[in-house]
Amino acid sequence: MSFPLFHRPGTVVFLDDDPDYLEMLALVLPRHWYVKLFLRPVECINYLQQEPPFWEADAWNQQQLIDQWRQGKRLIPQILGYWSRYTERYALTRVCVFDYSMPGMDGLQALSELVDWPGSRVLLTGQADEQVAVRAFNRGLIDQFIAKQTPDISRRLIEAVEHLLATPNARHAQTWRVTLGPEQNALLRMPSVGRDLAAFAARRWIEHVVIGDPFGILGMDAAGHVSWLQLETLEGLKAQAELAELEGVPPSALQDIRQGRRLADLELRQGLGGSGPPELAAASPVGQDGALLGALFTVDSPLCPDPDNSYNNWLARQSKRHVQA
Repeated sequence: MSFPLFHRPGTVVFLDDDPDYLEMLALVLPRHWYVKLFLRPVECINYLQQEPPFWEADAWNQQQLIDQWRQGKRLIPQILGYWSRYTERYALTRVCVFDYSMPGMDGLQALSELVDWPGSRVLLTGQADEQVAVRAFNRGLIDQFIAKQTPDISRRLIEAVEHLLATPNARHAQTWRVTLGPEQNALLRMPSVGRDLAAFAARRWIEHVVIGDPFGILGMDAAGHVSWLQLETLEGLKAQAELAELEGVPPSALQDIRQGRRLADLELRQGLGGSGPPELAAASPVGQDGALLGALFTVDSPLCPDPDNSYNNWLARQSKRHVQA
């Protein structure tokens, strides 16, 4: 799996006709997930069928950022504005988990009703249903299936959903990849680079966007704090040192830049339209190939989203987990 160019959390929906099983899930699923629990297929299907227009509107909003960038508008302030304005993006369901064995309508029949819904699909099966699930997987009707009799089913289910939540969305990737140059694309496709960036993002952010102009990753944590992981090739260090010299960076710091020990936030400041002396941060290798360096900078700007609209605060404002009767 390649490192996602665009990532954010989203809702996880469960459908099962066993209320006790759903109540158990409400207790054991990670608290940082927004979870909806449904007993009845019709209510669950109706809920998810309402979402495609909102997915389309969100995709259009993202495409507008790219279109305005092509017209010369800076990307970083636009992304910060997108994060500030569209807080209900977290409500879009990223993954649904349906039980196969339900009276009246089985899980595959329920999933077949979700023609335009773009999220990932998991089917829970009994032992006798495994071949049905295999055929559904091979036909592309589901993304994963899990047998309910699997030992430690809760852990297995959480791992499967987390994997799907981390899987890049093809449409988002297509939208944001146009900001990257061929060399940047090639670097991000290196397996070791992808692994390092994925591990870094998982530790620090719940939401991020990779851009190529300037080259780096804008990320936000669950409390709404924004930071910028600047990415720089070894070949680009000389040019950055020359720019830093023009900005009055002292000779000792210039040598650190040339040697790849530190990077300056020149492109971030330019991207935000800011002024003042450059900030330097320690640089670390990204990946095992020695071709890419990264340095993390805090983004402290009036353009940053209001902390009241952080993911943590959005999640706290949602209704508590309960089974939809």
